Amino acid sequence: MKVSTLLFFLMVALSLASCKKDKDATPQADLLVSTEALSFANAGETKTFYVKANVNWTAQSSETWLQLSASSGTSGTNKVDVSAAANALVADRSATITIKAGDITKTISVTQSASSLFSVDKTEFNADHNQQELTFPVSSNGAYSIEFSADWLSRKAEPSKSGNVYTETIVLNRNGNIFDREATITLKKGAESKTISVKQLGNLKNVAATNTGVSSDAPTLAAKLKVGWNLGNSLEATSATAASETSWGNPKTSKQLIDKVKAAGFNSIRIPCAWSAYIEDPATYKIKDSWLARVKEVVDYCVDNDMYAIINIHWDGGWLEENPTYAAQTEVNKKQKALWEQIAVYFRDYDEHLIFAGTNEVHANYNTPTAEHIKVQESYNQTFVDAVRATGGRNAYRNLAVQSYNTNIKFAIDYMTMPTDPATQRLFTEVHFYDPYDFTLDEKSDKYLWGKDFKNSANAPNWGQEDWVDAQFASIKAKFVDKGIPVIMGEYGAILRNVGAGQANHVKARNYYLSYVTKKAKENGMIPFYWDNGPSGLNSFGLFNRTTGAVEHQDALDAIIQAAQ
Repeated sequence: MKVSTLLFFLMVALSLASCKKDKDATPQADLLVSTEALSFANAGETKTFYVKANVNWTAQSSETWLQLSASSGTSGTNKVDVSAAANALVADRSATITIKAGDITKTISVTQSASSLFSVDKTEFNADHNQQELTFPVSSNGAYSIEFSADWLSRKAEPSKSGNVYTETIVLNRNGNIFDREATITLKKGAESKTISVKQLGNLKNVAATNTGVSSDAPTLAAKLKVGWNLGNSLEATSATAASETSWGNPKTSKQLIDKVKAAGFNSIRIPCAWSAYIEDPATYKIKDSWLARVKEVVDYCVDNDMYAIINIHWDGGWLEENPTYAAQTEVNKKQKALWEQIAVYFRDYDEHLIFAGTNEVHANYNTPTAEHIKVQESYNQTFVDAVRATGGRNAYRNLAVQSYNTNIKFAIDYMTMPTDPATQRLFTEVHFYDPYDFTLDEKSDKYLWGKDFKNSANAPNWGQEDWVDAQFASIKAKFVDKGIPVIMGEYGAILRNVGAGQANHVKARNYYLSYVTKKAKENGMIPFYWDNGPSGLNSFGLFNRTTGAVEHQDALDAIIQAAQ
């Protein structure tokens, strides 16, 4: 054999040996895992991941609560199910799944949410009528929300927290009404909710009488009431569908407005009020807490400003005002009593800066009243006085205003009898004055002039002039003021007419009217309250911009204030 042939066979042999050696060697590992993280709900569940490797692999969970469907596998793509047991702990927990293939290691981070911790140790609170705070712990391992079913409940501040325990402090407003009330506090965390019932007793219907803060009798108090202004067409506004302070076109009353009214020279405000539209329970006549609170807010604008305030039951839809008949008497008196018991108790702690007025212009029509009309109307006055006095406290001595039939001066002189009152000299009489009507109220009338300067004008009424004012006011003084019963002239005024070429003379006449009537009222012992219905344009009474409080008619304002002084 040739040497060259021998060398060839030797080279082939070496080559075959080398191939066999490469075939028998372990290949380099390759490992892919479908996810790097898994999260589980606290109730427990099963999820899946995939392992793709070119060699054998192993998988292992770091925690016993996390089980794998396979702990190893061969090359290729493999499905692995991961089952997490329910987490009974109130803290989140975690684990790690480790997958190895050759010298490669992959990990999956696993988290499981905590079991919900959400509980309260109170399900009911019972409280008296006073303002107070309720404190209770809430155990929770997560954020929660809080809701109240009534606005007399509120959260004092964000709760303090220690670990998983939150301390809630809830403020209960004072229940000024005579009725008990209930509400709920609802705590919500995800789909879970906890409800706490709150029951608060009503205010005492009767307490011991006291004259502290209400020491002035009616004549003494009358001397402090210099001149008044009406917050007309605001809190007495009603609607068939929804009661609203703004439903008659005026903005919501602000402290700024009341401050401006005082700065203008008025020290007393009459606040006509509606109540019937705000009754939430027709069976008991219970007034809504929110409405009582709103009336209080406006009263406080006055009283806190060292002004005197009068609240009443005004037109109120006519249930009281338009029904002085035997047919209506029983039901109206029942409602009158129920409403005044609530109003009187709610405002019982106010001092003599607050006066109650039982009704407004009760009338069947504008004609001379019958004996029935007078008897029934005066029963409404008596029911009012009895209801207020029965509540005790300062109401046993509070000064009250009762009205003549239709608040008409002539009817007061001819027919009015004061109600029986256990308190001595604590009653005012209330009348209104809009004479002559065709000058003061009838915007379509051509009688837009008044007073001595226009005595012979065709545009001046032939009645209701200065001599009429003098006679009317002298008569009311003789019947009431001279007998120790002061008189509130709860409404008077004249609209600012739109009369074209005669406008300057009309303005002059109107200012003279306001001055004369105000002055004569004061001279005869009456306290005049100008009627302001809000709008300050033509054919209206407004003196102020109800939004800003700015004076709109300084001339008319000066006529009133200077005459009152």
